[in-house]
Amino acid sequence: MTAALRFGPRILERAETLGAITERPGMVARSYLTPQHREAGDHIRAWMREAGMEADYDALGNVVGRYPGSRPGAPAILTGSHMDSVIDAGKYDGLFGILAPIACVEELHRAGRRLPFPIEVIAFGDEEGVRFGTSMMGSKALTGKLDASTFAIRDAAGVPLGDALRAFGGDPEAVPSLKRDPKHVRVFVETHIEQGPVLLDEGFAVGVVTAIAGSTRVRVALRGEEGHAGTVPMALRHDALTAAAEMVLEVERHCRASAGRLVGTVGKLAVAAGGAINVIPGRVEFTIDVRSGDDAARRAAAGAIEATCRAIAGARGVAIEWNLLQEMAAAQCDAAERAALARAIEAHGLPVRHLPSGAGHDTMQFAGLAPIAMMFVRCGNGGVSHSPRETLSAEDADIATEVLLRYLEELA
Repeated sequence: MTAALRFGPRILERAETLGAITERPGMVARSYLTPQHREAGDHIRAWMREAGMEADYDALGNVVGRYPGSRPGAPAILTGSHMDSVIDAGKYDGLFGILAPIACVEELHRAGRRLPFPIEVIAFGDEEGVRFGTSMMGSKALTGKLDASTFAIRDAAGVPLGDALRAFGGDPEAVPSLKRDPKHVRVFVETHIEQGPVLLDEGFAVGVVTAIAGSTRVRVALRGEEGHAGTVPMALRHDALTAAAEMVLEVERHCRASAGRLVGTVGKLAVAAGGAINVIPGRVEFTIDVRSGDDAARRAAAGAIEATCRAIAGARGVAIEWNLLQEMAAAQCDAAERAALARAIEAHGLPVRHLPSGAGHDTMQFAGLAPIAMMFVRCGNGGVSHSPRETLSAEDADIATEVLLRYLEELA
């Protein structure tokens, strides 16, 4: 069966090539402005050029390929995803959304065809935010949302982003010029593995995304009172860790009670200096991530969780610092583009499943600048992602790419 597939096997082969490019042997780890970013970008640029595109790095280290259209001045179709990864990642998150449109353009070029509009495929250098702690820098730059102060942010080694970008060959001063003019963008569309189990569990190969959830991210710092584990009576303790534990459970309780409108996660929790078995913890830090497709519900939940956490801190005699790290609005996918994706799926003889995205994606940065659209493709292993257990079949990669090509052709 695989031999009859037009796109899937080659896409997976290229994903394997990129997955082998890593900062940490034995796992996929590829962060922004590293030699591995350059190596992966060079492969992607070469594949874009082989597909008939003009392609190169931009001032922020994104790789941009452009396949001119037949109608001068027509607004472009923008598509793509990110080439960076989390630590110990899978091989398809982000990369599929780069490789699938390259395959579409390659097929058009092979057939000697040009659509009326240009197609731009963008491999964003940073979406995950692993190195500098701020996510989606690549897509923020193209939508004019990247603040100049971002270039002063330092990585764990103390290297400022601006210095790292110059060493890479980029130019912080030129980044504002990357902002796209809305008149020149017809739509931004992204293809992505689902990173969840819905399509897999329900037997759908692909799905149309309705909206991308907004998020509130917070770092909470607690200061209690250290003490000897054997000599301080329970009633007299100001234990920062037990206060944190109660707060963590409050995040879970509040989001579980939302009838599916919210998800909440505490992804990091650390006791200062690592803690000791015989010391009452005096300082603890943890993070909170609350997400929803409903911004009002998310903001209300974040406020309610903060109020409860402050009450817990007060009752336990623990000082609390509540530091907002990021607030990102939900993005609604354009109704007409959703319908166009649905028609492309139906034309392939498949049923249509509409579903929201709980994960953030580069697409959401383009909301307000142009219509946005997104298609999910099924991933295996229970839908696991951000993990070496992440899987994608050649058959599903092929279906999603065929659907994307049909969608592009319908827009023409």
